[in-house]
Amino acid sequence: MSSRVGNGFDAHRFGGEGPLMLGTIAVEHPEGLVGHSDGDVVAHAVCDALLAAAGLPDIGVHFPPGEIEWEGVAGERLLREVVALVTEAGFAVGNAHAVVICERPRLSPHRDAMQDSMTAIVGAPVTVHATTTEGMGFAGRGEGIACSAVAMVRRA
Repeated sequence: MSSRVGNGFDAHRFGGEGPLMLGTIAVEHPEGLVGHSDGDVVAHAVCDALLAAAGLPDIGVHFPPGEIEWEGVAGERLLREVVALVTEAGFAVGNAHAVVICERPRLSPHRDAMQDSMTAIVGAPVTVHATTTEGMGFAGRGEGIACSAVAMVRRA
């Protein structure tokens, strides 16, 4: 069995109209994230990790930010599309893990819902951790949210 690992990253700034979408769920917050799509940094980072693991081009190649078709699109839809691409490339997802980097909102009340939703979409375990930057950088100043993700796939 051939396994492969991929890494993904995404970041968006606050300032968008709500809702704040993280890990395919709406999280209570006064601002959304600015992005061509819904700005779901968690779903986007997981998408890029899955694409990288399968040896496929990144999320921007598959869903170009300048194309009207992808304007406002939900991270859930992108994740479903990416899972289909990974499957078509001959891989099955083993698991994925995301680390969300932000000072606010607190993510612990939403972690289970994010994990459950993305696991159902991906068809394999997706886990989520959260951390802060102790006030450093754009995330530390509360200007936005970043997410790093890793995924493992295996030949189907």
